[in-house]
Amino acid sequence: MGVDTFRFCPAKELERQPPGQQWLIDSLWGKSAVGLIGGQPKCCKSWLGLDMAVSVASATPCMGKFQVKSSGSVLVFLAEDGFAAVRNRIEAICSHRGLDINMLDLYAITEQIIRLDLAGDQQRLEATVKVLRPKLLVLDPLVRLHSGDENSAADISLLLGFLRQLQRTYNTAIVLVHHASKKHRAQPGQALRGSSDLHAFGDSNAYLTRKDDRIVLTLEHRAAKPLDPFDVQLISDDDGSATHLELASCQQSESILSDRLLPLLMCAGRPLTRTSIREKLKVNNQKLGDTLTDLEAKGAII
Repeated sequence: MGVDTFRFCPAKELERQPPGQQWLIDSLWGKSAVGLIGGQPKCCKSWLGLDMAVSVASATPCMGKFQVKSSGSVLVFLAEDGFAAVRNRIEAICSHRGLDINMLDLYAITEQIIRLDLAGDQQRLEATVKVLRPKLLVLDPLVRLHSGDENSAADISLLLGFLRQLQRTYNTAIVLVHHASKKHRAQPGQALRGSSDLHAFGDSNAYLTRKDDRIVLTLEHRAAKPLDPFDVQLISDDDGSATHLELASCQQSESILSDRLLPLLMCAGRPLTRTSIREKLKVNNQKLGDTLTDLEAKGAII
């Protein structure tokens, strides 16, 4: 019996790459990109992953700034948080954006433990992705998703190979949340714990670094020039509710407010009073009035 060949085709028949970078979230994460959110503990890695998840599931801007270019269902698994805590975080982000969690196209895996270095769990995750066809899969954190040695290139490459196969088969973006070491490195990606294969794996990567009382977000893309690093912050309303991540330098700016306001108006299906808009967006009357006037002048609303 002869040996089967690998599949092959002439170069002219290979799929064409669309011109320019295709984005899942503009400038933040590539469409169908795999990669990592990395950083030391307490740097808001999980908050960023959930912010991306809510954004893609609701077609609202990530961190109030970055437009979603390809919205759809999202699947998340947060291995270190109880299910109630995960829901609380999602509801907090929804509250800030004026979203109804009941209308959110976001799903959470409710298993206690997943080990993606085991064939059985790989098969179950693939079956779940096949059913939901998510635009984005968030797995948090990597260290809780396998029982191998994260310093072993052999162990890690097998796990990453499975995730790459999942991405290519179902055209889904995958975000792995991963810890960084405490040692200083010239490039944030070099500080990721474990095998260097992790850094090389990412089509898009996001690194959160704490510098004094600041949190700096640094982006990497395989096929596009990244934005310069910028500060982000985790903030809440005065009563501690509506906790969310946003750009520190643009808090409550008109540009961010308009990015939040327009989706709210479009999705409402009916006229909204200024009072109801203020309550949903948690914004003062003067700021809202200025933004409404600006949008009306630009013809964005009537």
